[in-house]
Amino acid sequence: MKNQLKFRSLVLTAILMMSVTSIFAQSKTEKFKVYGNCGMCETRIEKAAKAVEGVSSAEWDKDTKMLEVTFNSTETKVHKIHIAVANVGHDTEMHKAKDEVYNNLPGCCKYEREAASGEYDHSHSN
Repeated sequence: MKNQLKFRSLVLTAILMMSVTSIFAQSKTEKFKVYGNCGMCETRIEKAAKAVEGVSSAEWDKDTKMLEVTFNSTETKVHKIHIAVANVGHDTEMHKAKDEVYNNLPGCCKYEREAASGEYDHSHSN
């Protein structure tokens, strides 16, 4: 009887450890360039990224123009985060914001846009 209890306890512990490991394995951190200038840009970019289901944190550095996001890779993909940020007016490495959205940004938020539009995928939608 004692051996059976030890075995059950060992099995439950193993199952618990595998569950915890798989939960942490789903958390992914990515960094990518997002164009912007100021604190208002930072707020807008981070808010857009955090609004994507599965994103747990988003930090944009206005000096390096790099956004670091942590997300659950079973709930979202980094591509969706790029789209969300572009939809609020900020170009990323993957997506260019629509001109009308960019043009509605406050003056201090209007960054120099990349000339090579071929770098971007224009297929995203609002």
